[in-house]
Amino acid sequence: MKFETPAADNPIDQLKIIGQPVSRIDGPLKTTGTAPYAYERHDVAPNAAHGFVVGATIARGRITALDTSAAEAAPGVVAVVTAANAGPLKKGNNNTALLLAGPEVEHYHQAVALVVADTFEQARAAAALVKVDYAPAEGAFDLAKAMEGAVRPEKGDGMGGAADTAVGDFHGAFAAAPVRLDATYSTPDQTHAMMEPYASTAAWDGDRLTVWTSNQMIEWGRSDLARMLGLPKDRVRLISPYIGGGFGGKLFIRADALLAALGARAAGRPVKVALHRPLIVNNTTHRPATIQRIRIGAGRDGRITAIGHKSWSGDLPGGGLETAVNQTRLLYAGAHRLTAMRLATLHLPEGNAMRAPGEAPGLMALEIAMDEMAEKLGIDPVEFRVLNDTERDPENPDRPFSQRQLVACLRLGAERFGWSRRNPKPGQVRDGDWLVGMGMAVGFRNNLLMKSGARVRLDGEGRVTVETAMTDIGTGSYTILAQTAAEMMGVGLDKVRVVLGDSSLPASCGSGGQWGANNATSGVYAACMKLREEVARTLGFNSKEAVFADGEVRAGNRAVPLAQAAGADGLTAEDTIEYGDLGKRYQQSTFAGHFVEMAVDAATGEARVRRMLAVCAAGRILNPKTARSQVIGAMTMGVGAALFEELAVDRRHGFFVNHDLAGYEVPVHADIPHQEVIFLDETDPMSSPMKAKGVGELGLCGVGAAVANALYNATGVRVRDYPITLDKYIHRLPEVG
Repeated sequence: MKFETPAADNPIDQLKIIGQPVSRIDGPLKTTGTAPYAYERHDVAPNAAHGFVVGATIARGRITALDTSAAEAAPGVVAVVTAANAGPLKKGNNNTALLLAGPEVEHYHQAVALVVADTFEQARAAAALVKVDYAPAEGAFDLAKAMEGAVRPEKGDGMGGAADTAVGDFHGAFAAAPVRLDATYSTPDQTHAMMEPYASTAAWDGDRLTVWTSNQMIEWGRSDLARMLGLPKDRVRLISPYIGGGFGGKLFIRADALLAALGARAAGRPVKVALHRPLIVNNTTHRPATIQRIRIGAGRDGRITAIGHKSWSGDLPGGGLETAVNQTRLLYAGAHRLTAMRLATLHLPEGNAMRAPGEAPGLMALEIAMDEMAEKLGIDPVEFRVLNDTERDPENPDRPFSQRQLVACLRLGAERFGWSRRNPKPGQVRDGDWLVGMGMAVGFRNNLLMKSGARVRLDGEGRVTVETAMTDIGTGSYTILAQTAAEMMGVGLDKVRVVLGDSSLPASCGSGGQWGANNATSGVYAACMKLREEVARTLGFNSKEAVFADGEVRAGNRAVPLAQAAGADGLTAEDTIEYGDLGKRYQQSTFAGHFVEMAVDAATGEARVRRMLAVCAAGRILNPKTARSQVIGAMTMGVGAALFEELAVDRRHGFFVNHDLAGYEVPVHADIPHQEVIFLDETDPMSSPMKAKGVGELGLCGVGAAVANALYNATGVRVRDYPITLDKYIHRLPEVG
C-alpha cells in the first residue's frame, strides 16, 4: 500500500479497540518468567556451549602476540575463536569498528577472543588464561582538547541532511540584537544501562545460521550479520521475539551475535554468548559527549531575531555525529539562523544512537538557553516560548507543520502544574529546610516514516494471526499490533494472535526512534485492508461497502461469520506500507511541555525531584496505557541524564571507568514520587492511515533542561554542564539563615 494522500475516514477511526487502554498482552509471560529471551532458548539449543568474550586492554594499537594454548587446554573448553582462525570477516554497514579485533585494536574492550566451553564458569576461567601482548598507540580521549581539530563531516549529519545550515544574516542580526545570549553547555558520555544484556544463542544447520538474539532491528541485523560472515542473506535467520530493553544500543549487530555464530561454527554445536556488564559499557555503543554553543538574539519585545547553535561531538574514525542541533532548526521562529556540527576523532568506544539521539542532548542545552534568555528579557519562560512559536518550518516557510499543538501543550501544562504560583525570582521559596523551584522545557521529536510489512491470516475458526518481523523492546508492540488487527477485522482481542521478531516473517520497520508504533501498525493496517478485500471477494461482497464487526462481515442484508468466509483452508494477505511525499511537503513532528518541581536542601545541597508533568501532542495515541508507560519511563531517564548519568573517561588510557551499575548511577522509583502524563486529542492524517506518530522519545526530550531550570529556580545557581552533581553548585548555594 502506498500512502500518498492524507488519510480519510477509515476503519481505525471506529476506536472500538484502538485508542483504548488495553493491558499488555505479553505482560503475563514476562511477569511469570515464561517469555523466551535469547540467552534462555534451551528449547531450541538444549546442548548449547557457553562463550566468554576477552576484551582488549588498550584503547588503540596492535596485538603483537596472542597465546590461547593454556585456554584451549583448560577443562571443558571446546574452541577458542580469534581473528586469526575466524576466517575472513567484514565490517557491518551499521558498525564503525570491527566486532572482532586483530591485529589492529580500535577501542578498549574491543573483542579479541571468544572462549567456548561446556559451562559458563569453565569459559570464564579459561578466558583468564588467554595471553595477549599489545603495542599501544597514542589516542585522543578528551573532546574538549579535540575540538580544535574537529571537522565538518563529508557525509553531513548521517541522515541525509547537512551538517551546517544558514538562513539570512545570523552574525549581523545577532550583533544588532538589543538582548543577546552567548553560552556554552556540555553533556557527558552516557550508556544505555538496559536490563537485559547483549545476548545471543547461535546454531548452524549446514551452511544455514540461526541466531536468537536481543536486537531491535531484525532486517538490519540479518543483512549486517550476513555481510560480516560473507553469507547470502537468505542463509541467515534472526529471531528476537522479546527484548529486555534496547534504547538504541541494540539497533545494530554487536559482538555477542557475531561471536556466538563464530563460536558455534568452531565448536560444531550451538553456542550462547552474553556480554557481561563491564564489557557492555566499553565494547558496545554509547551516547557521545557534546559541547554546544548557543547564541540567541532578540528584540526587547521578546521576539527572536537571531538563533545559532553549534555542537561538537566525537567518534572513532569513520563514525558519525551526535546531531544535537537538529531541533533548533525547527523549534522556534527567527529570521536569521545558523546551525553547525563538528566531528572530532576520539579513540573511545563507538558512539551511536541512544535514547533519542540528537534531540535529547540538544534540548538539554537549547532549553536552558531559552530560560536564560527569558530571564534576560524579563519574560515568563512559558510566554517566551509561546511568543516565538511558528506554524511553518523556519528554514522553509512554504512548508507547514502537519500538526503543531506546542502552545496547547504549554498552556495546559502550565495550568495543570500550577505554574502561576512559581516565583520568577530564584532562590526565594522555602519549605522548611528545602529550597523549592519550578522549571519547564519544550519536548520535540520528529516523526520518521519507514516501510513496514506484515502478513495477516484468517483461519476457519475466525481467528486472526499477525506475522511481522517487528520487535517489542518493552514498549507494547504486541498489544498495539493486536489492537490494530482486531479493529480492522472486527474481532475481539481474544481472537488475535501476534507473532513478532523473526526475519523469516515480512520485514518491518523495527523498533527505535519512536517510529515503531506508527509504521508497524500501518503495515498491519495495509495487510488487513488486503485481507478485507479478499474476504469480500470470496463472499461476493463489494469491499467498499463491507462492514467487519462482531466477528462477521456485513453488506446490505447479508451477514456472514468470518470463520465461514475463511473456509477450511483459511485466507492470507500480505502487504507493506510505503510512503509518498507527504513527509517532505509537511514537517511532521511531535511536541511536549515538560514541567518539574525540585527541592534542594539549603544546607547539604541534596536535590530531589518532587513532581513531574508531561503534556504531549503526538498524533493518535494508539494505547494510552502503554504510551503512558513509555513516557514516564522516558521522564525518569531525563532525570538520570540531568542529575546522575555520566561515563567517567580515563583520559590516559581511553576507557570508561564506571562500567557497571554500581558506578554508573541511574534513577529508581524512589527518586521521583509523582509523575503525570496528559495526551492531547490529536490525529495527524498526513502521517499514516493510523494518523499516529510516536511518543517514546518525546517523553525524554527536554526533561533534562526542565530539571536544570527547576534547580536554578530553587537555588539561583545556574549549571551548564551536565550532570548537575552536587560539586557543581553546593559552594554557590544561598547562605543558610
